[in-house]
Amino acid sequence: MDFSGVIPILATPFHDDETFDAESMAGLVGLMKRIGVNGITVLGVLGEANRLNDAEREAVVHTAVAAADGLPVIAGASASGTRSACDLACMAESLGASAVMITPHAEATPSDERVFRHFSAITAATRLPVVLQDHPASSGVHMPAELMLRMIRELPSISCVKEEAVPTAPKIRALKAGMRERSIPILTGLGALYGLFDLEAGSDGFNTGFAFPEVLTAMVAAAREGNWERVRAIYTQFLPLIVFEQQPGVAVRKEILRRRGAIATNRVRQPGAPLDQETGKQLTALIEALLPAIDIRMPLAIS
Repeated sequence: MDFSGVIPILATPFHDDETFDAESMAGLVGLMKRIGVNGITVLGVLGEANRLNDAEREAVVHTAVAAADGLPVIAGASASGTRSACDLACMAESLGASAVMITPHAEATPSDERVFRHFSAITAATRLPVVLQDHPASSGVHMPAELMLRMIRELPSISCVKEEAVPTAPKIRALKAGMRERSIPILTGLGALYGLFDLEAGSDGFNTGFAFPEVLTAMVAAAREGNWERVRAIYTQFLPLIVFEQQPGVAVRKEILRRRGAIATNRVRQPGAPLDQETGKQLTALIEALLPAIDIRMPLAIS
């Protein structure tokens, strides 16, 4: 799998009764394919993976792989226990996923060595490539660059880093500089909030849930051409929406995806907060200002 370009994190669609909506998941994957992304990721933070049981996780991966029809699918397989993470990774492999994404889990007594052993066991349990997710906000684990570089050197299955430890740009530079023996791609997360700065630092693309991934695709293409004026112009144009999406929870992104015709409802599984009426009005005004008279159900042409 080529871990570069734009590989969006997908929401997990629910019916109004909070059961998994497989039809909407297929529709969401279809939109991503029409946009022309390089792959998709399910069961990330945006995918509310921590609110799903194992049978639901299986259904999500199965549906996504079938709808992707050859487009690479990364499946989140993080868990609080190493054995559980190994089982989830093996399940993803059996369902046809292309890779798994793993984040460490916080322990009462932090230990870099235990984090290393956690990833070592998972990479031994599955033949799939592993995306190493560095997201302290959700994991509670701060991995120093030295630890991550050790895992990249000693665990060949680790094939990509998803960098979300703020400040991200300095961490990306440190990892890029330290990957002397073996170099792997680094992708940007955090809703593309620091996308411009991460691309300048050497990021190879995006692995995040921003609801307009064609914007990110245009930024990556311009960065590859060395057209930093265009990268900054695109980033500046869409930054208000990127910031608005960064509000806690996933309700705003789900509502945008609903408006894009990709999913049937913006339902967030409890105890997640639903979208309130005033925030919905603000979102309407923002989209109308940024994309006047544009049908957002279709892939955007970024000028």
